Amino acid sequence: MATGWAGDTAVQDQIDATVEDAIKRARSRMPSGPGLEHCEECDAPIPQARRKAVPGVRLCVACQQAHDEDEAFAGYNRRGSKDSQLR
Repeated sequence: MATGWAGDTAVQDQIDATVEDAIKRARSRMPSGPGLEHCEECDAPIPQARRKAVPGVRLCVACQQAHDEDEAFAGYNRRGSKDSQLR
């Protein structure tokens, strides 16, 4: 398929780069170090099983769910808009 100046694997390269960026971003936000015995938000005890499963845990399950729902990710637009390309 003719795509002008783009190489044959340009679309897949963009997909791969987006996935790699998402993985790096997720890994950078993972907690590390010793976990807490009590939630830093509500002071509820954090079970031993959770502390063992999630190294560096700082929130109880309920507070973590609320925190995750608050975070929204819009993603990246790697191609830009047509308007910005025409200027």
